[in-house]
Formats: sequence, structure tokens, C-alpha cells
Amino acid sequence: MDAMNRTPDRSGTRKQGRSKAPEVEVGDLREAAAHLTPGTHSVDAADMTEDAGMTDTADVFVVGAGPTGLLLAGDLAEAGLSVTLLERRADTTSNLTRALAVHARTLEQLDARGLADELIAGGHPISRLQIFGEATLDPTQLASRFPFVLITPQFEVERLLERRARKAGVVFRYDSEVLGLDQDEEGVTVKLRTADGIGSARAAYLVGSDGVRSTIREAVGLPFPGKSVIRSVILADVRLDETPPSPFTFNATGEAFALIGSFGDGWYRVIGWNRHRQADDGTPADLDEAREVTRLALGTDYGMRDARWISRFHSDERQAPQYRVGRVFLAGDAAHVHSPAGGQGMNTGLQDAANLSWKLAAVIRGHSPESLLDSYQAERHPVGKSVLRSSGAILRMALLDSPPGRAVRGVAARLIDHLRPVSRRAIRTISGIGISYPAGPGAHRLAGRRAPDIRLDGGGRLYELLRQGKFVLITPADEPTGLRPDDDRVIPAAWDSDRRTALLIRPDGYIASATDSTAPAERAAALRSALIRWTGAAPTNG
Repeated sequence: MDAMNRTPDRSGTRKQGRSKAPEVEVGDLREAAAHLTPGTHSVDAADMTEDAGMTDTADVFVVGAGPTGLLLAGDLAEAGLSVTLLERRADTTSNLTRALAVHARTLEQLDARGLADELIAGGHPISRLQIFGEATLDPTQLASRFPFVLITPQFEVERLLERRARKAGVVFRYDSEVLGLDQDEEGVTVKLRTADGIGSARAAYLVGSDGVRSTIREAVGLPFPGKSVIRSVILADVRLDETPPSPFTFNATGEAFALIGSFGDGWYRVIGWNRHRQADDGTPADLDEAREVTRLALGTDYGMRDARWISRFHSDERQAPQYRVGRVFLAGDAAHVHSPAGGQGMNTGLQDAANLSWKLAAVIRGHSPESLLDSYQAERHPVGKSVLRSSGAILRMALLDSPPGRAVRGVAARLIDHLRPVSRRAIRTISGIGISYPAGPGAHRLAGRRAPDIRLDGGGRLYELLRQGKFVLITPADEPTGLRPDDDRVIPAAWDSDRRTALLIRPDGYIASATDSTAPAERAAALRSALIRWTGAAPTNG
């Protein structure tokens, strides 16, 4: 689960036309932005002209060095783009591990980057995920190479993604706080405060992955509508005298809930809420309160001691109405925050990054029209909205306290536990495996769906090929298409089976196009059309 979404933020923050957005100086715009059209308001930005001599330029600025920003930056750099990652913190030390759960779809995305097996080796795969009352989900029924939930601290995910990003050539600029931005038809200029003073830098595009209190979201005038759904949640890192029965132990009673997750090194993250101990975020929390809520929800505190960190937070449900304003994009918590129930926060942000990165690379490299970038909003905003609904429903169900409410929770738990279609849909939703994107009228039934890890002729796997960051064209091994795709954009492959469907797989592992036609001319025409549309290159005859 995500430990909470009100933790300290991570922020720092070629030519394709788009409408000009005015320059904006970041301030407390939340209230004003709710009454203004995104990208059309302005405030005093006179000091945008101050400059400390900075000359940074890049294809893309990524603001915020959390998991979302790190994955995005690494993808873009591996695609050959110049990428600068701006981070407000002065060093690489993680200020707080928030998430503990990595779901199957996220592991598939990490597998497509060669990172999943290493992450799994240091974590704890679990085969059951308790969500409320007696309701548990069974990830072993997922048709995935990763039919489990991996319990591992967020900093381990960040460590692998940062290593990859640095190897790919991402420029890291810590102690760099974005104060404002101005964009035009050619790019984005940011005003930065660094250890050397205030200056400016420029990139073709900018992505704000700078958390709940995103300066980038405020800079482009986007509101963040929603509300707080639960407050006075205790978070603590502790040691335990007794080992819990699982590396991920959770229970909710209506009076309280508590979660204990193992970091794997003798330390545990505790998250707890007590209906009868509500206080403002600024009210100090202590170990006795953490013990009390854990005993109330789990029946024991497992000999909790030696808290190295403890605090109190609240959780919001909010979503930006747009994930794009001109050349500026939002991803992760900057775009959506929600209940920690189900552990979907970090996972959703990483999948935002996987969706956006290949599209930015295709546009900047001239392979695709700038209009491709609009599909980021069309595909990911509905997913964010769905996560808000599902995580909110889990939390509200867990906190039902009246006799009728407890009865409803019991019925819901039995439905999830005993009706396979219900449980299968629930785990596919929470794991991300069930996510699909709109494919448009007349599209093949597989278009827009996640591609499984297909076994390929010669013994390879689809997600191994996706590590090259290109489209993959899969056709029957014994039926050449007569087409030779552009090697710089498409990898040809063949089924290791008698399957006849031809598939064009996007770099993020979703099916762009499919055809069942067995007539050679029809199949070739359909694939040629798909390759031109999605990759921008017409294949030559083989």
C-alpha cells in the first residue's frame, strides 16, 4: 500500500506547435485556479528575467525525482533524448518511503526495462492481498509472469530506476527548485532557484512529477479539485520483537485499521488510523499511539519499539482536470492522489510515465505528429479517475462502523472471496493487468489491451524485446508479410505457436493494432496501414 499521499513532496522541479500558454509565477494559486481556465491566467512574472547565468537546455525537463520521474527520465534518455531531471532536494537521500506494494502490471513494465527480476530478488512476493474485513484478493489467478504482489519499499524501486537513468545519461540537478515557467510554440522556459542563485533554463517539453503539492501544476494554472477522505493517520518506522505472520499484514475493524509492512532489514512501516483519536496533522504523534492503533486493529503490537520516524498525515482524493497544458505534462501524484487502499499510488504513477515517455520520444524524434501527445490525457485520465473510485470504495468499505454497514461489508467480502468473476475483476483492476485504452470505432477487439508476455519463435519473450523501446510486430512464423518495417522503430518477431493473429505492440506493452486476416494481401495492407499510423514510417517490401 502507499503509506499516504500527504508525505513530503519530491520537487525541483523539437519543434512541434501548440497554443502559447502565458508565463506564470508560482504562488498560492489553488483557490484562484478553481475559477480560471487552465493556461489562461497570469500573475506578476517580472522577475522571470533575473538570471544567474544558467544555460541549461534539454529536449525534456522532468521535475521531481520520485519513481514516476525517474522511470520517465530513464525512458527518454534511452531513446536518445537529452533529459535533465530537476529536484528540489539537495541530495539523493530519500526523505520518506511511501509505497510498499508493487503490482503485477508495474512489474511487467519494469521487466520491459530489465529491472523486475532484481527488484523481486530483494522483496517479498505475497499471494494474497487483504483489502477490508475478511475480503482478500488472489493475484495467483492473474495471467502474468508476476502472479503476486511484491512487497518492497519505494526506495528500492527508486534505487534501480535512478541507476538506470544515470547510466542512460540523464543529467541530475539537485537543489533546483522551479519557481515559475513560461511556454511558447517552441518550448518551455523555467525559472529556477539553485545554490548559485536564481536563473533560467529551457527545454522543448516539461513533465511535472513533483508530487501532491506540485509547483508545475500550479504554474500552469490547473486546479486540483477533491477533498480529504481520512485524517489523523499515523505513520511510523519501528522495530518489532515479534515477527508478523506476513511481510504485509493488514486489518480493518471499522473502529481502526492498521498495516505493517516489512522493509526486509529488521525495520517495519506501520500505518494506522483510530476513529477515536482524531487530530490535526500538526499534532505530535508518539509510539504509544502507534501501539494503541495497532493493537486495536490487529490484536497485538508485536512488541513495537524504537521508532526512528513517526508522524501524522491525512489522505486526499484529488485529480487535475487536464494532464497536459501546451508543452507541459503532469504525471503521478502531481496529476492524481487518492486513498492508499489497494496500494495503487506509485504503481499508477509509474504507468503514467510508461504511457507518456514513448510518445514524447516519438514526437521529438519526428516519428509521430504532435497530436499523439493528446492521447496521454485520453488514455491516462480515465485510469486515474478509476483508481480514485476503486481505492475510495475500498477505504470506505473498510471504515463502515454501524451494524448495517458492517453487514454490507460482510456481504461484499463474501462476494469477493467466493464469486470468481467478482474476485477476478477486482484483482485485475487493482493489479493494473485489466487496464486497457480506447481503440476507436472499427478497431480489432484486441486493440488497446495490454499484451501478455508472448513467447516468440526462437525462445524469446515479448517483454525482453520491449527493452529496446520500440514497437514489436508479431506475425505467424510460417507466413511472411512481405513487409520490412523500419528497423529504427519496429522489431519484427514471430509467434512460437500456431496463432495466426498479427499484432503491432506499442513500446509500453499495449496492442496498437491487430488483424486476423489470413489473406496475404489483406494482412499486408492492414499491417502497412498500422505501421504508418503508429510509427510514422511506411514499411518497404521485403
